[in-house]
Parts: sequence; C-alpha cells; structure tokens
Amino acid sequence: MSGEDKQQEQTIAEDLKMGGDITNRALRSLVEASSSGVSVLSLGEKSDAIIMQETGNIFKKEKDMKNRKGIAFPTSISVNNCVCHFSPLKSGQDYILKEGDLVKIDLGVPADGFTTNVAHTFVVDVAQGTQITGRKADVIKAAHHCAEGALCLVKPGNQNTQVTETGNKVAHAFNLQFFST
Repeated sequence: MSGEDKQQEQTIAEDLKMGGDITNRALRSLVEASSSGVSVLSLGEKSDAIIMQETGNIFKKEKDMKNRKGIAFPTSISVNNCVCHFSPLKSGQDYILKEGDLVKIDLGVPADGFTTNVAHTFVVDVAQGTQITGRKADVIKAAHHCAEGALCLVKPGNQNTQVTETGNKVAHAFNLQFFST
C-alpha cells in the first residue's frame, strides 16, 4: 500500500469516527428527551438539528461538504407495533409518546461517502434498573440475540440466508415471528 493510500484510509477512518460520534450524540440526546407527552415529530426535528449543526461545524469547506454534511439516513422513531422507518411530516399525523411505549430510534450521518448509522430500542419512562417483562422484554431480547447472530454470521463465505435462518430460530425461541411484507 502506498503512502497516499494509507493517508486516504486514515482520513476515511477519521471521518467515520467523527460521523459515529455525531450519531451517538444525537441518539443519546433523543433517548434523554424521550418521555411521556413528547411528540415523535419534535424528536425527529431535534435529531435533524443536532446532525446538521454538528456536521456543519466540522465540514465547513465547500469541497468537504459534498459527501459529509447533512443527514444520511432520516431519523426514524417507530413506536410499538410500527416496525421501522416512521418519520412523520409536519403536515402529517404525529404521535405523542406515552409511558410504556416501546420505541425504536434509527438515524445516520454521512461520512466521506459512507454512512454511520445507529439504532436503539427502549421503553418510555421506565426507571433505570427496573426490569422490563412480558412481550416487550421478549421483543428487545430477541432483537439483541438476532443482532449478535448477524454479527457472527456476516463474513466472507457465508450466505445471507444463514442470517435469516438464525433470526427465524431466535424469533421462534421467543414465540415471535419476523415481519414480512
């Protein structure tokens, strides 16, 4: 590998780290702001504002902004039986969070042509240290085990079907099923 290639790899790695730091700060801010009475739309707007401000603070030159500034994956805040990618518009129907809602947040930041993406699932207004039980606990635990299985299986030589099969086995163990269209 030439010195120029090493420098380019280092720059990409630094950009990915910065993007990851921004995604994590935006996620942390949304989780902290999520409580009963808060609108999903306001949380999405908060996330977008954080991402735009932070990417704008880092990438100020015109040439830097092409693949680095902005929103790579719209903030999605899906509640309860909404599986994923709920991003209400100002002109559309909003949702107000309630105690006990199961919330899935997903958001992404551009980083040198790549995307740093983060997702998190939690239950609204559950005191820290309180154990979640029932179907919500099953869903969260199954999702965690599916993600762990996918991390182990996504590697050269394996097939996507192996990930799907493992996910199905995990879901079945929790008496759940994957969502399908």
